[in-house]
Amino acid sequence: MNSTYHPGERAAQAKAGLRAEAERVGGIVRTAVPPAAAEFLLERPMLVIAAADEQGRTWASLLTGVPGFLRAGVVADRDVVDVAARPLPSDPLASTLTHRARLGAIAIDPATRRRMRINGTAEPTPAGLRITAEQVYANCPKYIQRRVVESASPAGAPGEATVSSSLGPADRRMINEADTFFIATASAAGDADASHRGGDPGFVRVAPDGALTWPDYPGNAMMMTLGNLEQNPAAGLIFVDWSTGTTLQLTGTAQVEWGTAERRLCFRPDQVRRTTLASPLRWSAPEYSRFNPPVAAGY
Repeated sequence: MNSTYHPGERAAQAKAGLRAEAERVGGIVRTAVPPAAAEFLLERPMLVIAAADEQGRTWASLLTGVPGFLRAGVVADRDVVDVAARPLPSDPLASTLTHRARLGAIAIDPATRRRMRINGTAEPTPAGLRITAEQVYANCPKYIQRRVVESASPAGAPGEATVSSSLGPADRRMINEADTFFIATASAAGDADASHRGGDPGFVRVAPDGALTWPDYPGNAMMMTLGNLEQNPAAGLIFVDWSTGTTLQLTGTAQVEWGTAERRLCFRPDQVRRTTLASPLRWSAPEYSRFNPPVAAGY
């Protein structure tokens, strides 16, 4: 039987008891960018990308621009998305994206709780980069906190990244207070993926040894993040301070804990990068998703 999924994804779906449902919903994955998706991209001011750096470490990074900086089109009979932006010079993916690279991306609109993912190959262009799409699909609105952009004017130049091998007190506080983050993973073949995770503040915990844990809430049954981790534990996380534009990027390894009542993920960072004013976007206070489960005390 032909399948949308690679062996790691099928293994994760089987462990979760979701194989049949995953095959049923797999038809939403396509290589073309439909007109509604192209319009959605055209209106977005941000894109989260996933790729490996030149040392093979997996990172999630944030790209921003004036709406219109993401444009879908067709080149040589292939659907592409042109991105008129590049990572900051201090970003760990800045060098990687000066040449051809496997890349995952997620565009999200917190105001309408819509999101779509585009996975494929990126190549540099004079304006930024071009993604040749291999997987294009939308996700459900679960766990997205509603926010609107209140300002898109930079308050100053982005700061240089502060690089560390461990989390500092401000980093721990930012994570413990977060209601949203994005995770980058890749298959054994190097095919990258960027995904959204959301919940009420406190759904991500930092242990005394610096490990991060969070519950894996029910989603679309495709298990693309967990499926990649079945094959390749390398992962990257990015947390965004929606009110100040500070970003916190982590790279390391992640492991799925397959509990009988709840799945959890444990991530151990190898490097931490904190950048002030990384994003010019300033967002409103969140309206939490009604789908967010209550945060269990001491889970």
